[in-house]
Amino acid sequence: MTAATSTALAPADGRNRFDRLLLAEWTKIRSVRSTIWSLILLVVLSVGFTALFTALTATGWDDFTERDQALIAGDPTSMILGSGFMLGQLTVCVLGVMVIGSEYSTGMIRASVLAAPRRLPMLAAKSVVFGVLVLVLGVLVSFASFYLGAAIINEKAPVSIGDPGVLRAVVGGGLYIAVLGLFALAIGSIVRHTAAGITGVIGFVLVLAPLAQLIPGRAGDYIHAYLPSEAGHLIAQAKQAPNDLLTPWQGYGVFCLWTAALLLVAAFLLKRRDA
Repeated sequence: MTAATSTALAPADGRNRFDRLLLAEWTKIRSVRSTIWSLILLVVLSVGFTALFTALTATGWDDFTERDQALIAGDPTSMILGSGFMLGQLTVCVLGVMVIGSEYSTGMIRASVLAAPRRLPMLAAKSVVFGVLVLVLGVLVSFASFYLGAAIINEKAPVSIGDPGVLRAVVGGGLYIAVLGLFALAIGSIVRHTAAGITGVIGFVLVLAPLAQLIPGRAGDYIHAYLPSEAGHLIAQAKQAPNDLLTPWQGYGVFCLWTAALLLVAAFLLKRRDA
């Protein structure tokens, strides 16, 4: 992998062109076996759990209260996409940290820095390649999950891709996964340790939200609403829930701001610290 990276980063007219950096990062990502398995796991978990949970919902429909039935029927898309991505997103959290954390643990980061002494273009290229990869796969998985879930639950809560807000929500599932991957990559770059980075990302995604709900009053509602994953996943809802403080696009914007801020911190530390 070092030889391939060095070849891809061979200077052109004395400069490391950004397209060569993109090629180098793509070579590194596709050459690591854990990347392939993590992406396969994303597909299997997302689509598999979508099928499982929507089937359980359809089978036990008569056991639900009228209120629960109304909530599901009011926005089946949110239930369908949430079923699989709830667990599938964990693979993206892990992979995002590993994309850069593994370079620090193996010492590969030194070769990357030597090949791209300015450092920031290297981080930018890594973010672009990884973000585009996860975005494309995330959108494909989101569409597959939606059509599968919609077919399973059609008799109880019919939904179509042409219904208001549904197409945006399905595409939004991929958009959420892409930014989540960059969010994890930024934390991995800041922490520079794979295990600690994964713990930090999962803490943000799964632990902080329940803790924020314990804060009493309106302050707790706002803190919970503006947490990165809680705000970001709103983009995968076809309709805004009555208790949501943010619209889907506002929530996604908040998530993007969180991610951009962490990437700026990662860029600053990458420039200041030794590799």
